[in-house]
Amino acid sequence: MRKLALSDDVLLKIEKPARYIGGEVNSIVKDKNKVDIRFAMCFPDVYEIGMSHLGIQILYDMFNRREDVWCERVYSPWVDLDRIMRDEHIPLFALESQDPIKDFDFLGITIQYEMCYTNILQVLDLSGIPLEASERDESDPIVIGGGPCTYNPEPLAEFFDLFYIGEGETVYDQLLDAYKENKKNGGSRKDYLEMAAEIEGIYVPSFYDVKYNEDGTIASFLPNNPHAKEKIKKQVVMDVTATTYPEKPVVPFIKVTQDRVVLEVQRGCIRGCRFCQAGMLYRPTRERNVEKLKEYAYKMLKNTGHEEISLSSLSTSDYSELKELVTFLIDEFQKDGINISLPSLRIDAFSLDVMGQVQDIRKSSLTFAPEAGSQRMRNVINKGLTEEDILDGAGQAFDGGWNKVKLYFMLGLPTETEEDMRAIPELADKIARRYYEIPKDQRNGKCQITASSSFFIPKPFTPFQWARMYTNEEYIARAAIVKHAFNEQLNRKSLKYHWHDAEVTVLEGVFARGDRKTAAVIREAYRLGCLYDSWSDQFENEKWMQAFENTGVDIAFYNLRERPLDELFPWDFIDIGVTKQFLQREWERAMRAEVTPNCRMQCSGCGVAKWKGGVCVEGKN
Repeated sequence: MRKLALSDDVLLKIEKPARYIGGEVNSIVKDKNKVDIRFAMCFPDVYEIGMSHLGIQILYDMFNRREDVWCERVYSPWVDLDRIMRDEHIPLFALESQDPIKDFDFLGITIQYEMCYTNILQVLDLSGIPLEASERDESDPIVIGGGPCTYNPEPLAEFFDLFYIGEGETVYDQLLDAYKENKKNGGSRKDYLEMAAEIEGIYVPSFYDVKYNEDGTIASFLPNNPHAKEKIKKQVVMDVTATTYPEKPVVPFIKVTQDRVVLEVQRGCIRGCRFCQAGMLYRPTRERNVEKLKEYAYKMLKNTGHEEISLSSLSTSDYSELKELVTFLIDEFQKDGINISLPSLRIDAFSLDVMGQVQDIRKSSLTFAPEAGSQRMRNVINKGLTEEDILDGAGQAFDGGWNKVKLYFMLGLPTETEEDMRAIPELADKIARRYYEIPKDQRNGKCQITASSSFFIPKPFTPFQWARMYTNEEYIARAAIVKHAFNEQLNRKSLKYHWHDAEVTVLEGVFARGDRKTAAVIREAYRLGCLYDSWSDQFENEKWMQAFENTGVDIAFYNLRERPLDELFPWDFIDIGVTKQFLQREWERAMRAEVTPNCRMQCSGCGVAKWKGGVCVEGKN
């Protein structure tokens, strides 16, 4: 029988011990003496968040289909266990075998969000792996990073041996085979990294040198090893239907954030919103075959016992077989009490009809994401949504019996004026007015419009990567303008307004576009005790500000200047397919508030057509 890494004494002292014991339904246990490679797959956040991540489920399933690989899971220990592990010198362990991470060949970390960077250091530290790649020896696992934040890996470059840029289903087999070959030949850690650097999509940070100009900008970024490539090409799965997908996902013992079967209907997005990094990174849009999705729905519900099924994509309404798939799910599964969750839908007649069938209208609220209050601002960000679209959608929803609406906006967008800020409560009020146009006897009580705003963060590989940000105080002042204007609206009793934390926005901004110099801040913040920074009850801004002061890194340099168009960015060595020329054209169009049509209406020549697949070739012979 498996011996648990934590004693009963420890398990009884901590919150939710089921996070750490493994043994869940569909988790995979192999004989460690009969595999060649042990791979620890890490999500650097608490179990409930990590278990909800589809990317890890896909890779876990894919790796474990190989007889020579055993892939296990590891998550960040919550703060209560973190303290005990340090005090009692308990090494971080994997859930399936309960073995220390230090004993593995690979530690793969998915990097989803800038505010989990200190948790990455926690995982390395508790595992007994040196934080810096340069200090690791032959006994340490190869630490590999993947996920959206690796499209600017530079703030984390010194902590990782290598980064996998792109979708995991393409070259991981090559990477693992190279490891086996190197081991068989008695090769060193450096020999393996050189073999890895030859594989398309693999970035080995230690094989590159950065030189800086006097003003702090990058002067050059060049390979220092003959095996390293000047450009790293992102990896893309062109046939998403034919690729692997987990039919038996692991079923957690405790409630997690997304406790349901997830069907990924497509990758990519046709819309081209200029603030949206995912919309640029995951081009071109590629759809999964609807018959295959129906097959997965049957198998996954049967293999998990879940009572909810959700469709996953950046913009589900754009999936061309949506009507057929949703009708099938309702007809097949609703009678068995299976809930159907449909995120990322545009509010139109079809969506409202479907939502009316799958959810209790009286309890649920509808979500719109206009992102900006004024039409000019929506054109700047290329949202492709008019006020008429928004009011029509809300009107149809109200006529259908809904009376609760959530609205999402961004503040601090490029070219934003006070008029644009005031347009947010004005739009919310217009939606409320549309509700009160319904005769009183036909209304479903009072309406409730909840608006919330986050602060815009310029991300790499978007048309807004050249934009400036603002200080914490300036963001709060913008939110105050909006809050005050909400109090002036006619239907203010039906309106609510919330805004996100500006302090976190400032930090995200630094690390989204940071270079290698920002690693010192992450290391120092971790030393000062920063952990779980994306959790508002754990976040300590004073410690972060202290870390900037202690390391002499200037927030203003990263956040408060608009970049010149010819500046060399820390991420320019990565080729995502979308060209810098296209992003520059879109930046210039944004400044003129010009809308670019979506990919199905017209090709804008972004560059990803070179892959000759997905939406780029739809309807062409």
